[in-house]
Amino acid sequence: MTSFTVGSHVPETAAAPPALADAVLDWYSVCARDLPWRDPRVSPWAVLVSEIMLQQTPVNRVLPVWRAWTDRWPAASALAAEPAGEAVRMWGRLGYPRRALRLHQTAVAITELHGGAIPNSVNELLRLPGVGTYTARAVAAFAFQQRHAVIDVNVRRFVSRAVGGHDDQRTATSRRDLQLVESLLPVDPRMAARASAAFMELGALVCTARTPHCAACPVAEECGWHQAGNPPADSPPRRPQGYAGTDRQVRGRLLAVLREAPGPVHRGLLDAVWDEPVQRERALSGLLDDGLAILIAPGVYALPGHPAIDS
Repeated sequence: MTSFTVGSHVPETAAAPPALADAVLDWYSVCARDLPWRDPRVSPWAVLVSEIMLQQTPVNRVLPVWRAWTDRWPAASALAAEPAGEAVRMWGRLGYPRRALRLHQTAVAITELHGGAIPNSVNELLRLPGVGTYTARAVAAFAFQQRHAVIDVNVRRFVSRAVGGHDDQRTATSRRDLQLVESLLPVDPRMAARASAAFMELGALVCTARTPHCAACPVAEECGWHQAGNPPADSPPRRPQGYAGTDRQVRGRLLAVLREAPGPVHRGLLDAVWDEPVQRERALSGLLDDGLAILIAPGVYALPGHPAIDS
């Protein structure tokens, strides 16, 4: 039986253990979810939108919003032509609405600097507003079929267990992480991009954080962590962040009023959604500071991009 366990890290000169990628790719060809942004016919813009939306958000919540966005704005130039407030409005209740503003800013930059075409290199993607290391690598791999290590929490967890033999609860990605995952990818760029998606899918569906389904895992017999008896992580898992009663909840309610209103909103309508005035004021100030809301006249608010009212 071939083992692909190579320790907690791989030197830059190490050969990629092909057994892991081959096994996961075979599993992926049968078990992968049929997600629309994986269709080879979708545009790089649609892939970029999906990657921004999927950050900290489950697939089932992203699907309807992604479809609505790509129907309305099939290209970056279409979104760039509209006010930023329309992006916030269409974002709906997806959560973390600053991502909507970043997508709008990115669409403007793509339109103005790249003629509406998504740049295909990691370095150029990193120059776009709000595009970080993960997103740049993901778009380069999934939209342009390039060979890059793409590491989210699912990939890190799977690789640390299968190859490193331990349960990694970290959220930051190090250079060593990138070297390790890249060493596991097939040499062919297209197959490497597919393997990146396959690692991610296996981590999301099988090698899950709390209740991994090792019996369904294609690499369980060679997995270092499973061979060691599934030892717990060195550090306790992160507790989910609460929502009820937080400033995030208040911001969400205030933003919902602005998003659902056909025009500007007077302060009284905002005051009605939350009884505690200090927290409400803090949440409203946060929306203004983040550019998710604007003051267009004394006591009158709107989504960004709405013209000011002469007082």
